[in-house]
Amino acid sequence: GNSDLASAGFNIINSIIGSGIIGLPYSMKEAGFPLGVLLLFVVAYITDYSIILLIKGGNLSSTKSYQELVKKTYGLVGYLILSTLQFLYPFIAMISYNIITGDTLTKVFQRIPGVGLDVLTDRHFIILLTTIIFTLPISLYRDIAKLGKISLLSLILTIVILIIVMVRTVTLSPQVPKSENAWIFAKSNAVQAIGVMSFAFICHHNSFLIYGSLEEPTLKNWSQVTHISVSLALVISVVFAACGYMTFTGYTEGDIFENYCRDDNLATFGRFCYGVTVILTFPLECFVTREVIANVFFHGNLSTVFHVVVTVVIIAVATGVSLMYDCLGMVLELNGVLSATPLVFIIPSACYLRLSKERWNHSDNLISCLILVLGVLVMAVGLVMTVLHPQECSHGKEMFYCSPSNVSLHNSTLPP
Repeated sequence: GNSDLASAGFNIINSIIGSGIIGLPYSMKEAGFPLGVLLLFVVAYITDYSIILLIKGGNLSSTKSYQELVKKTYGLVGYLILSTLQFLYPFIAMISYNIITGDTLTKVFQRIPGVGLDVLTDRHFIILLTTIIFTLPISLYRDIAKLGKISLLSLILTIVILIIVMVRTVTLSPQVPKSENAWIFAKSNAVQAIGVMSFAFICHHNSFLIYGSLEEPTLKNWSQVTHISVSLALVISVVFAACGYMTFTGYTEGDIFENYCRDDNLATFGRFCYGVTVILTFPLECFVTREVIANVFFHGNLSTVFHVVVTVVIIAVATGVSLMYDCLGMVLELNGVLSATPLVFIIPSACYLRLSKERWNHSDNLISCLILVLGVLVMAVGLVMTVLHPQECSHGKEMFYCSPSNVSLHNSTLPP
């Protein structure tokens, strides 16, 4: 490979802090704030542990990709299940990225003077435009190392967003009334919250790609990169989740930017940065979906023509779905429970347990067992809960605390 530890680290952090981070304040609302923060630490620990477990499994079975690893340990059935999950996860993520682009950038253009109720404020038009101009051309790259620089840029933008959310915690939260039981320890939707968090933290689908891109791919280097990257990602996530939740408590939306008022210019700058971040992370996901298709149907190598065709088809379908459906919270929950949980919790542990030569009471085996059981529970319970208690979806409507101007209008229209 030809990427140093730092750029591999950026790739991991960027892979973790993509669209998922936006749903973290909402996961605090789901789980209860104190429990939510605790669960974030747990999910981060499991992520860190299982990424390293994956590479250990890869070394034990001398395989170089997530798919090969599962194929070797669980045969064709395992391989097909994994391929489906590995395709679904980034594919649904691409849909959520498009939804976010449509939500955030339309609000950005509304604030630019002179852009009336033009085409630019229509989310369908924005989604098509960004796909054709940006995401499709970048997604046609063939080499993931080339995307390292993009990762750095999108990490910087994420930090800008973080600062904006922190500033608004100080300036906006006095205006927002706190919901009742805002600081209660635990709530009943904690399991969906784990789904949203897993969705935020997953980077397993890129692990082997990033591991392979290291100059010296050794377990020691990989552990070092992983520990540092996941810890940094955890710090950013906890701060983001806490600030977002503390500002809006029980009114927190699946997309935190839906909570800020339309005429809030700082938040609009944040929306712009977030829109850009998401457009830049999109190609990383597209990479993975294309790799899965190449491996399952084309024995791993795509000719240039097929490379272009497959990329265009994947993006066209993802864009089509995101044009028809626009509820982000639900997409994040379902993707978390359905595809992120098995990819983060279940499969790495199951593979390692099958390959491990250690005694059954060795710490790696015990922890893997625990993670496996937890994963199955989260998946089963989370699926039932998401279907039974779907999240209400508000779109583009102003929040009630945004309208001091409206209040005075109402007062002036009352008869004297």
